[in-house]
Amino acid sequence: MEQVVKKQQQFFNSGKTLEISFRKQQLQKLKDILKEHEDEIYESLNEDFRKPPFESHATELFVLYQEIDHLLANIDRWAKTKKVKSSFINFPSKSYIKPQPYGIVLVIAPWNYPVQLALNPVLGAIAAGNTVILKPSENAPHTSRLLAELINSNFDPGFFRAVEGDAETTQSLLSEPLDYIFFTGSTHVGKIIMKSAADQLTPLTLELGGKSPAIVDRSADLPLAAKRIAWGKFINAGQTCVSPDYVYVHTSKHTELCRLIQKEIRSFYGDDPSQSDDFARIINDKHFDRLANLITPEKVFHGGNTDPDTRYIEPTIMTEISWDDPVMQEEIFGPILPILPFDDLGEIISTLQNKSKPLALYLFSTNNKNQKKVIRNLQFGGGCINDTVAHLGNTELPFGGIGNSGFGLYHGKTSFDTFTHPKSIMKKSNWLDIPMRYPPYKEKLKWLKKLTKFL
Repeated sequence: MEQVVKKQQQFFNSGKTLEISFRKQQLQKLKDILKEHEDEIYESLNEDFRKPPFESHATELFVLYQEIDHLLANIDRWAKTKKVKSSFINFPSKSYIKPQPYGIVLVIAPWNYPVQLALNPVLGAIAAGNTVILKPSENAPHTSRLLAELINSNFDPGFFRAVEGDAETTQSLLSEPLDYIFFTGSTHVGKIIMKSAADQLTPLTLELGGKSPAIVDRSADLPLAAKRIAWGKFINAGQTCVSPDYVYVHTSKHTELCRLIQKEIRSFYGDDPSQSDDFARIINDKHFDRLANLITPEKVFHGGNTDPDTRYIEPTIMTEISWDDPVMQEEIFGPILPILPFDDLGEIISTLQNKSKPLALYLFSTNNKNQKKVIRNLQFGGGCINDTVAHLGNTELPFGGIGNSGFGLYHGKTSFDTFTHPKSIMKKSNWLDIPMRYPPYKEKLKWLKKLTKFL
């Protein structure tokens, strides 16, 4: 790891990444590589957790292509030196802000979207002029291996290098002198990463998770809400950091919503989702066992079937749930959907205000007053009104958490800003030098006070 970081330091010091043309070439090169190897990427994702090719393209590759195109179209403008006003007290002078890359960026990727969530932050780091070390997730071994092969056989290791390995490899990387760390994963591991970063005062972004709620009020278009909740929850078998973790629905609509989501599950995946080519599997035995233990059979409204041999968990709806149930004690991160009734929106807002701030929140309502009330009074990373998950598809919207769901933002311009230090410069003229600031200060304080009244 020492040699990996040393090579990156040497490459960065060469100044190559400071050239905008170089950054554009590398971004385009990465897009071309992904396009050339799309079928291999589909296969690796299928081998890791039977991800359908449509989901692989829509949620992994399409998102990256869109991000690359957006960066290429705007990088020249974002990277320009920006002139700002100079202060009167520094007259005569000029002031400007120069976007400066941090240097060596370490991206630690998760397993649930092992291509998109590995490379999306990489794109921002490259656009900003950094060198990048990528640590793919060992929990998606086929995809990790493919990414490492594609990256290490096509890019100068001093500029962009993939390093495979487990937690020990990550710790080894974290002990090296890095300039920025970007981590996507669990809150538990995020705390470990942050402690390691603190030892060297390395700035970082943490993209974590949490229990993201969906709220359905009486005014909601219930059939459409059911379809969009079912889609957002069960895509990638629920292994999505911003999937709706649970649903609060007005008591008068509770049974109807449960039946409508049940109907959508059958519409999406058939009467037996285990036979569907469009439903993914759980990533490994550890996560399968954890999820299976969250299902309380007597509280299952729909689904509940599991198969440890294929790591299959049926899309499951649970009712008669309270915050004391095991399924409400942690982020589910799987195809299990608790649906809870509520009578008063204000009470739900109060309840959620006392919970950890989620990465996402979804409100289904046609009542403008309720929309404003929820958005104003609840803190969360981002979300949708009358949809789920889809806000991630807009490169103009920053993405990131708050509180236990993380901190720092990326996507689009925000990615460029995240991996950029705004270097402030004042250029002072030599033709005038005001003596007031220099010692001795005798009799100068009263003049300073008079001067400040006019500033």
